[in-house]
Amino acid sequence: MLKPGSLRAHIEAAVPDLRTNPDKLSVMVRSGHLITTGTGSLSFEYAYTLQLVVLDYAGHADAVMVPLLAWLAVNQPEVLDNPDLREKAVRFEVEFLNASTVDLSIELDLTERVLVKPRANQPGAYDIRHVGEPAHPAWPQQREEWSLYVRDELVAQWEHDPRPVI
Repeated sequence: MLKPGSLRAHIEAAVPDLRTNPDKLSVMVRSGHLITTGTGSLSFEYAYTLQLVVLDYAGHADAVMVPLLAWLAVNQPEVLDNPDLREKAVRFEVEFLNASTVDLSIELDLTERVLVKPRANQPGAYDIRHVGEPAHPAWPQQREEWSLYVRDELVAQWEHDPRPVI
């Protein structure tokens, strides 16, 4: 699975507090299962719930949520496009620790396609390739710096990379 590490790196890079305190971010895979093609191939899809937990967070929730949505637009675009998915695919809970900090838990439903094909001229050998998502035509297709402001305060900044993690 490649998406958990990619999302973690993206959120850490975007949110200043997590950039300086990466131990405040936990990433876990929950309820994972494999979906096979049933076509006599060993190809499959990982399907799982990814849980991000931001501990003792004093920043604005938008500073985490907007970079998360930008990552989803590139790496799991159907979550934003499909009305049936977008209402349920991203869930969150907040525990208010005191007047200024929270624990923020976010759950996302993700998938990753994996192609397994016989290797040419090597009986019994297989090549494994993770398949990225197709580019979304509505999103910028070039790398650029993105900045997020809440009431004129810079709360997050990252490099938009239009290439999916895989």
